[in-house]
Order: sequence, then structure tokens, then C-alpha cells
Amino acid sequence: MNILILGSGGREHALAWKIAASPLATKLYCAPGNAGIAQEAECVALDIADHKAVIAFCKANQIDFVVVGPEVPLVAGIVDDLESAGIKTFGPTKWAARLEGSKGFTKDLCKANNIPTAAYERFKSADLAKDYVRSKGAPIVVKADGLAAGKGVVVAASVEEAEAAIDMMFGGGLGEKAWEIVIEDCLVGEEASFFALCDGDTALPLASAQDHKRVYDGDKGPNTGGMGAYTPAPIMTEDMNRRVMDEIVIPTVKALKKAGAPFKGVLFAGLMITKDGPQLIEYNVRFGDPETQVIMLRMMSDLLPALIAARDGQLKHFDLRWYPDAALTVVMAAKGYPGSYKKGTVIGGLDTAAQLDGVEIFHAGTKKENGAIVANGGRVLNVCARGKTVAEAQARAYAAVDKIDWPDGFCRRDIGWQAITREQQVR
Repeated sequence: MNILILGSGGREHALAWKIAASPLATKLYCAPGNAGIAQEAECVALDIADHKAVIAFCKANQIDFVVVGPEVPLVAGIVDDLESAGIKTFGPTKWAARLEGSKGFTKDLCKANNIPTAAYERFKSADLAKDYVRSKGAPIVVKADGLAAGKGVVVAASVEEAEAAIDMMFGGGLGEKAWEIVIEDCLVGEEASFFALCDGDTALPLASAQDHKRVYDGDKGPNTGGMGAYTPAPIMTEDMNRRVMDEIVIPTVKALKKAGAPFKGVLFAGLMITKDGPQLIEYNVRFGDPETQVIMLRMMSDLLPALIAARDGQLKHFDLRWYPDAALTVVMAAKGYPGSYKKGTVIGGLDTAAQLDGVEIFHAGTKKENGAIVANGGRVLNVCARGKTVAEAQARAYAAVDKIDWPDGFCRRDIGWQAITREQQVR
């Protein structure tokens, strides 16, 4: 099969690495890709926002299957356009992708189908939103309705902070003026990420993970796209996984099918595990980043047939096998991220780091320039490792980080701390 992956980040490198190992993959392309993905696939300078150009490339290169990585093209309807052109594609339709594209849509769907989530209200007026915040008090959560690259959520510790977030979102502080915001109660518990493949009828659980959103050690500083992750999440016991499927994922799949927009693709549930059980914080409609990097390391089965089965509605009799190990990734970012940062700084030592036992390095924001690997984004590298425990995976990942020569980069030094604390308590 000729396969095309759309995207350029660490998630797409992990998917390319896994798909390239499939005996079903004859030729693998990635658009636009990065310097790491170029080791697994032929990178193509395509603008993935130009759906006609993507379709033309697929036809010219006899592409049998397209895997869409990021959320922006999904919400823009690229799956609809590719499928209309007769090109099989993994990912949800534009209508179903509203689960990520509109937080208000998802909250309303949860309310209508008794899916556990925080109490909320939707607002198109800053004044009404502020009145609501004053009546509810803090802490409280303010969310921009649309896509915001992981930065459209403010957990406000005070009423004043919530009001500032409302003004920021309606004032265009996220790039464009929010047309609507969602304000919801602040859930208390431990966060986890949960992934399930869906074929419109059937949902097949993949794995759980925990992400580290804050930029600095100790979960300090502003939110980012993710500074590291590990899998499995210890809080996600067999019983909790079952509850998430029964109370959240399966009712969502049924609701979308009933609405005439069956969900095909991967459902990524951002969860808060509270004293009363799992609550949905939000849905994403694609593989997570950096969670995918660690999940792919633990997946023993061939990924490609599973993605094809999801698209073809054939997951009912499907199963996946997993390595029992833990996996952990440390994100190396350019100094200044998530604010302003320099591009073009040279990164050395990658080959030496990758040779360490159990280590895999996935590129995110990199490119090749004059024979050298240089930084080309905010989050630049995912230094990943497997181990029998999270502590072992963490030790291996940081040993690899220490081999990388990049004075203009930084990383958190405490990725996996919650799981490692649990492991120490069990001993």
C-alpha cells in the first residue's frame, strides 16, 4: 500500500515510525514532515490546508490510504474531501470533528446523553460571562469555543483572573476573537488521557497516558502543547478504564451515530478522575501529542491494519497487543517557549543519544540545514524510552537528554513524577 501521513510534529514522526514497520506499507509519504520523519518516509512539500493539492498528490502517486495527524485539517473537513475523491482516509468527518472544534457542542452532547462532565454555561457576551463568574466564584474554568493549539483554556484561581481571561479571549488574545466561550466548574482530581479507536459503531480501547501541560518543573508556569508524557497512567485501573468506556466513550459513539455523523478515527478523551469517578474535560479527535509517542512504543501489534479497520467499520472482531512495559517521553523545547523563541539553532548528539538502550527519539520541530539538524519550532524533540517501570523509563530518557548537545534548548526534569511517587509507595 502507498500511505500518506499529513502533519509535521512528533506525533506524526511516531506514527510514521510505527506505520513504516508494517509489512502492508509499500511506500510511505509524509506532508510536510520534518527532519526525523525523513528517516522513515519521503517528505513532501505540500500545504495540507490546500485540500485540492492534497487530493491531486494522492491521485498522482496512487495513494491507497491517508492518515491525518493534526486537528486543524480534520475540523476543516479534509476527510470529507478526500473520501469524496475516492481516497480512503483515517479520521473523522468535519461534522464529527466538532467534538474538538467546538467545546460548546461537546458540552451540549454530554448534557443530552448523561455523559459525566463539569457543569457549564455558554456565552457570546463578555458582560454576561463576567456576571456568571461573579455569581459562581473561583476557581473556575474559562474556555474558548474553537481550536487554540492547546492554549484556549484558563483555570482561573480568582474571579479577577477569570474576567481577564474572558477579555483576552473575546479580545483576540488567542489570535482571533473568540465568537463564544464556555465557562465551567473546576473539577478536582487527577488528570489522565484515554484513547480509543472508533469505526462508527465499535470503540476499541487503546491505552491511557498522563501529559504534563505546564512548562516548568512542579507543574508551574503557563500551559503548553505538552512537555512530556508517560503510559500507562497508574490511576487508570482496569475498573476505571471500563468505566470510561461505558460512561463516556461508548455513549459518545452512540450519540454521534444516532445524529447521523458516525465517528471514525481516534477519540482522545481528556479526563479528570474525581472521587466520584471519571469526568470528561474535553475531547480531541486525533492522536495526542506527546501521548502518541509513548503509546506507539508500547504497541506490539501492527498499527496500520487497525487504522484501516477503523475506517472500514471492521473493529468489532479486532484486538491489539501491548508490551507490558511503561514508556515515557521528555519534550525538549526551544528556550523561550511557549513565548518567543529562536529558530535555526543547531542540535548535536542525537545519534549518540538514540543508541542508548530502550531509547527512541521522535522529531517535532526540526529541519535539516547544511547537513545539520536545526530547531524549527517551539517543541523540537521527543526523547522517549521504555522500561519495566516508569522510573526506569524516566532514567533512560533523561540519560538520552543529557547526551544531546543543544545549548538553546530546555526540558522539564520531573516528567513522570506522579507515577514514580506511586511506584515508590508500593515498594
